[in-house]
Amino acid sequence: MSRTILLVEDNPDDAELAILALRGSMASEVAVARDGQEALDYLFGTGDYSGRDTRVMPAFILLDLKLPKVDGLEVLQRLREHEETRLIPVVVLTSSREERDLVESYSRGANSYIQKPVDFSKFTEMVNLTSAYWLGLNKVVERNRPAVRGSR
Repeated sequence: MSRTILLVEDNPDDAELAILALRGSMASEVAVARDGQEALDYLFGTGDYSGRDTRVMPAFILLDLKLPKVDGLEVLQRLREHEETRLIPVVVLTSSREERDLVESYSRGANSYIQKPVDFSKFTEMVNLTSAYWLGLNKVVERNRPAVRGSR
């Protein structure tokens, strides 16, 4: 299973802090998209990512909401519309304190919603805990696993 994290973040300072925090995580790679369109291109193997092996998807996505080109809510909605990306865990990581962003994120299929701490050490701790949970504790449905029918 992939140990890649896709970080979708347009703020270079926040992206750098997250990458530094993730260096000690169980991730084998951190892919960074600087806007919503780049994230979609990465995931669907289009644009600058034409030819990327889309059978290999990130273990989870850290998604900012306020993004250029395509905002985070639209990215989230598009992910959930496609079979190949529908089950990728998405953690919204945002500075937004707006209730409507929280509600819309969950309505569109976010698995978690975290407000970015302002303090560097708290931000680092939050990214480490998030990574440890999604890469270590959480169980995911593997792609290509046959669907389970009925119940026991």
